[in-house]
Amino acid sequence: MTVEKVALVTGANKGIGLAAARQLGERGITVLVGARDEVLGKQAADALAADGIAATPLRLDVTDPACVAGAAREIERRHGRLDILVNNAGTAGGFTGAPSEASAADLREVYETNVFGVVTVTGAMLPLLRRSPAGRVVNLSSHVGSLTLNADPGSPLAHVSMIAYQSSKTALNALTVAYAKELRGTPVKVNAALPGVVATDINHHRGSRTPAEGAAIVVRLALLDEDGPSGACLADEGPVPW
Repeated sequence: MTVEKVALVTGANKGIGLAAARQLGERGITVLVGARDEVLGKQAADALAADGIAATPLRLDVTDPACVAGAAREIERRHGRLDILVNNAGTAGGFTGAPSEASAADLREVYETNVFGVVTVTGAMLPLLRRSPAGRVVNLSSHVGSLTLNADPGSPLAHVSMIAYQSSKTALNALTVAYAKELRGTPVKVNAALPGVVATDINHHRGSRTPAEGAAIVVRLALLDEDGPSGACLADEGPVPW
């Protein structure tokens, strides 16, 4: 008898998160639609359910440890385990100036969600993921977090200057490697997904890719088989240098 997989996607009420939730649900996976706003989360889950997807809203503010702990307890009560965690919730913050003009507060605004939120959610959900026969963690990163690409004067990213967002994704890459190292030898795999420049709220919908296109690599990593990588940074075109 096949046991249905359970996936949690954070920030799943819109954008790449919603697209990933849809694509996972279309593959028969029960999807928990994590959203900070209860109303928006329910609307997204209802829309997925209307299309035949097993989707349930889950109130989840990744910057609130008590809320995250409560969500973990709710997942344990309902399902007893978690098979897939997609750390999708993210923000670009409000700072757009030169790196030398940034304050610690400017970075902290972004890190609270993109870095500390991932630490909080992953820590709370890991005991449930360890109960899965094939736990998968997918962290939503970005090409702009690559130190290699940013340091190359010939790279398309050479002139991109978003110190808070870029450094938060670099930190997220480091978290991905650290978790993968700890979980080496277990059934849990942890990878970073790079969806490309997707039209979402973060870039005021100026991206060249659709959320569905960006979500494809997320779903691919969420459904890795036993021989798949862990501690990798992958885009559609393949591995991306850290």
